[in-house]
Amino acid sequence: MLRIGAWIEHPHYGIGRIANHRDTKYICSFPGVGLREVESHEPGIREAPAPPMSDPIKDAMREVLEEYGLGGVAELAGRWEGGEVIVRPGKPGLKEHQLGVDTLFHKVVMIRDRLRVLEQKINGNKTLTDAEKVDLQQYVTRCYGSLTSLNFLFKSDADKFTGSP
Repeated sequence: MLRIGAWIEHPHYGIGRIANHRDTKYICSFPGVGLREVESHEPGIREAPAPPMSDPIKDAMREVLEEYGLGGVAELAGRWEGGEVIVRPGKPGLKEHQLGVDTLFHKVVMIRDRLRVLEQKINGNKTLTDAEKVDLQQYVTRCYGSLTSLNFLFKSDADKFTGSP
């Protein structure tokens, strides 16, 4: 299975980007077609290089996002690709829950990115006093600290959670 964010070439839909996984299927976004669910082992599907980014508006948006620490794509550590999280209840006879590690990782990255946006909104707020900003920032910092137990999922140390954003 390829990672979320990878580009694929499909014989019918063309070049698309993997948005999520479900069992042995990719959920992909194909320009001009929309979201499609395709089998990962379907004949003719192969990984494709990322298309060249030549749209000046998108380039400017990327630059702004990266400047504020919101850009870039965090990558899942290779050993977890295609893995699965299984949660078993303590009581016998109850159904266990399974979740793809890729899906869990995507949700963790979304939480991280939303915390960063929240932090920017706190710091940029004109009506909060400095003391109120510091108080709210401490909550964000504690959230980062609580999420450090999930750092094993990240490929790059730069993407990992720390007690300070």
